[in-house]
Amino acid sequence: MRLDKQKILLQMQNMNITTQEELANYIGIGKSQLSSMFSSSYNPVRTRVSKLAEVLDIPVMELLSDKQVDEIFDRYQYKLDHFLEVKQVKARKKYKVLETFAGAGGLALGLEKAGLEAVALIEIDKTASETLRINRPKWNVIENDIEKIADEGVKNYIKAESIDVLSGGYPCQSFSYAGQREGFGDTRGTLFFPYSRILADLQPKIFIAENVKGLVNHDKGKTLETMLKVFQKEGYTVYWNVLNAWNYDVAQKRERIVMIGVRNDLIEKEKYSFAFPKVQSYKPVLSDVLKNVPKSDGMEYSEAKKRVMKLVPPGGSWISLPVDIAKDYMGASWNSGGGKRGMARRLSWDEPSLTLTTSPSQKQTERCHPDETRPFTTREYARIQAFPDNWKFAGGVGAIYKQIGNAVPVNLAEYIGKAVVNYLNQFEK
Repeated sequence: MRLDKQKILLQMQNMNITTQEELANYIGIGKSQLSSMFSSSYNPVRTRVSKLAEVLDIPVMELLSDKQVDEIFDRYQYKLDHFLEVKQVKARKKYKVLETFAGAGGLALGLEKAGLEAVALIEIDKTASETLRINRPKWNVIENDIEKIADEGVKNYIKAESIDVLSGGYPCQSFSYAGQREGFGDTRGTLFFPYSRILADLQPKIFIAENVKGLVNHDKGKTLETMLKVFQKEGYTVYWNVLNAWNYDVAQKRERIVMIGVRNDLIEKEKYSFAFPKVQSYKPVLSDVLKNVPKSDGMEYSEAKKRVMKLVPPGGSWISLPVDIAKDYMGASWNSGGGKRGMARRLSWDEPSLTLTTSPSQKQTERCHPDETRPFTTREYARIQAFPDNWKFAGGVGAIYKQIGNAVPVNLAEYIGKAVVNYLNQFEK
């Protein structure tokens, strides 16, 4: 086993520790000593690693990496720690983007704010498609199955002659690595497959693919490796990172893997390479974003759950409950080690929200309002995801929670978009 450098770099980013020298100073060792700790031959010394874990606020065991995953990361990792301030970046032209799996428009809206013009948005869900049409009547919303679109040829659905950016967060729940074909064929039966076919068909300058953080280690990294192989075979150099929305003007701890693919002919002509958006010093909390929220519908807790949640103080969880009540409420989770802090969780005004889910009242993922014993309303949900108050959502309460919970936070999407714009601007006079 060795230290997981990728995880350490990500946590450094989250904590605004910008260099290894700065980290070494916090630990109380020299930069060369820290570098030796990162080497493949390093055998962790308990005292040093414990201090490293303390500084980064990570359990010691989580700093140790799997050799098989490391080997994959070593082959496919590109500039994981390369960041640039992009807040003031302006697009030199309206770059054209085709969005897949558009949902309620969180990613599309953020990219629009960054200077990207939506040529079309593909979304199969009727309610989410209606949300897009309500808010942007001029958008070309293609309400259809992406597999059908890929089969028939995406160019039959769009008017633009060329696309600058392909974007989208394809679901990958059903993805499994076959280990036989090691590439494009391994992705059949998944929604990554039509996404990659559209990429091959359009050959945009850049693609943006975002997904759940768990993709990084899924099947010991083989799932991500297969995707990267496909992207490489289509002629793209891929830069990927795990970004925390809280670092980008979003009052929510929400981590997503973001992959940026740059077409290789651009790589050959570039004056500067792609860089991910720099972490922002402003870290919004709930009190910053939940002021004067418009009234809206929301789910309620059952009376039994309400009696339990009333006992939890702001910032507390199941550990704040009397033992007998906690054991009864948690059920089997109590016997399996006590469960996670997300159970019976009441948030406080001076912290960001935990990752919003598609349903606000499930036992494993409570996000109780700081003062009132209830879940957040749909408009509060939208505020936490950085949607503007004038962004309307179609459908009933359950459908609205689902749309918002599945969305990419708008402000995070804007920063990603500006990083893409910053890169593309170099090719415009």
